[in-house]
Amino acid sequence: MNPMTLSIIMSTLFSGTMITMFSSHWLLIWTGLEINMFTMIPILMLKRNPRSTEAATKYFLMQATASMLLMMGVMINLMYSGQWTIMKIFNQPASYIITISIAMKLGLAPFHFWVPEVSQGTSLLSGTILLTWQKLAPISILHQITTSIDTTLLLTMAVLSIAIGGWGGLNQTQLRKIMAYSSIAHMGWMMAIIIYNPTLMILNLTIYLLMTTSMFLLFIQQLSTTTLALTHTWNTMPFLTILTTTTLLSMGGLPPLSGFLPKWMIIQEMTKNDLITLPTAMAVMALLNLYFYMRLVYSTSLTLFPSINNTKTKWQFKPTTPPPLMPTLIILSTMAIPLSPMLYILE
Repeated sequence: MNPMTLSIIMSTLFSGTMITMFSSHWLLIWTGLEINMFTMIPILMLKRNPRSTEAATKYFLMQATASMLLMMGVMINLMYSGQWTIMKIFNQPASYIITISIAMKLGLAPFHFWVPEVSQGTSLLSGTILLTWQKLAPISILHQITTSIDTTLLLTMAVLSIAIGGWGGLNQTQLRKIMAYSSIAHMGWMMAIIIYNPTLMILNLTIYLLMTTSMFLLFIQQLSTTTLALTHTWNTMPFLTILTTTTLLSMGGLPPLSGFLPKWMIIQEMTKNDLITLPTAMAVMALLNLYFYMRLVYSTSLTLFPSINNTKTKWQFKPTTPPPLMPTLIILSTMAIPLSPMLYILE
């Protein structure tokens, strides 16, 4: 793609998200989401092939349906309240419709089917934007209408997302699909806590963005799209084997890595709100995610790729320059636990 065209598309994507995040008028919020959706389509088709065209079409159909439902919920709320301000939703059906439309945009279960398919059909760079930046605008809407969301509906979708995000990734070999199911599970954790403590949701979102971006940058650096390709990492970029393994373990939520911090604080907060069964179930279902992260760790650092002996010592002598932000992102996504006392005080 022409660099000038790409810069215009990226700036428009940024503008659409910012319009949605900083608006208090439903029409402006909806407009920002539409700008965001239409700008994402050419990004999904950076590599022009039938798979990317199919992925962009699926993304468009799902997002357009969600936008239609969102506008319908907003119009119902307008009929009952007489104003467009995103302060409080005065009608229960309107609250249900708006929550479902945002769940469709985020890829929460049971509206998650498009996320793995769209992620698999695009390049690693497009998948990074889809699973990170595209979550900001819908989550900002949920953050603003937290007091109007039906608790039972959102918790049901959250638990389903954690379960399906774990079960769906168990037998996958494509890294983009695994990251998509990981995203679904992480969204479930965020939705479970947003009602009780929105600040913890923002903490979880921040660490999720750091870990997912770091993971995709590592995959891009290694040119890996399957678990089989990960077995070549030690042979071409030995140091990246350690970084990939550490980041995967952090995404699984193992202490003392950064991924443990949001899960620990979310379970603690839900326990304070007299919820015992729900966080216990969430912690157990998180083991499913940990299992397929450990599969990737095993493929990356504990196995050799199948080949004859005289090719196993073929080292890559030409050093490749890592993306400028990759070291910083990896450090933050694995070593943020020492910041937890400060975050707990701010909370």
